[in-house]
Amino acid sequence: MLELNQISKLFNPGTPDEKIALMDIRLKLNPGDFVTVIGSNGAGKSTLMNLISGTMKPDAGNVLINGEPVQQLSEDRRSRWIGRVFQDPMAGTAPTMSIEENLAMAYARGKPRLFKLGVTSAKRVQFREQVKRLGIGLEDRLRAKVGLLSGGERQALSLLMATFTQPEILLLDEHTAALDPSRAELITRLTEEIVRKQRLTTLMVTHNMEQAIRLGNRLIMMDKGRIILDVPEERKRDLTVAQLLGEFERISGHKLADDRIVLN
Repeated sequence: MLELNQISKLFNPGTPDEKIALMDIRLKLNPGDFVTVIGSNGAGKSTLMNLISGTMKPDAGNVLINGEPVQQLSEDRRSRWIGRVFQDPMAGTAPTMSIEENLAMAYARGKPRLFKLGVTSAKRVQFREQVKRLGIGLEDRLRAKVGLLSGGERQALSLLMATFTQPEILLLDEHTAALDPSRAELITRLTEEIVRKQRLTTLMVTHNMEQAIRLGNRLIMMDKGRIILDVPEERKRDLTVAQLLGEFERISGHKLADDRIVLN
């Protein structure tokens, strides 16, 4: 479903600020895989997500979805194949538009652009049923402006919009990090339910080690632009945070310096 072949990315090459963002990344996801990604700041996690989504091009190697190079796909085709939820709850929705108008945009993703009503009576019924599944009462507020919603409500809506058309790949970029604990737990639960029910191939970046261990069927850890640990499902079941920290120190030769990860 997703394949990264010897991906490398260098920022500011040939300058004093030169930095290796990614180096020789090799990664394969099978259909239905739910892979969590953890690593300290600067490990290359966001760059990895940007390369997979096609918003950034690698200096070497290629990213394939269903065997096709992402960088050669048109933007509308990428939008049909890839769903993404960002850390900032404000990033995935249009605040001045209503909930149903945002859903209509998500529904039209990857489809031909025609002059027609974005929200019809039939679509409103469909949107209501979809939003009702979130279990947070937004189905009775479809005409409310998204800018009036809380951060957790907006992130729940962003998650629904990103998965509305069942993308080939779902990218979750620390999508619970900006929320308070109760809302973060809500979005985590919704993520588990949606990914499981739709059998979505998912790559989720997180700073929360407990979350990285608990969710998904596979875990990878990154450090300084490289994948240094790839934990399969059978090992992941019995893994603890202490063991994961120990593995990081053993492989990398240094302690994990990111306080957010350690404290989580």
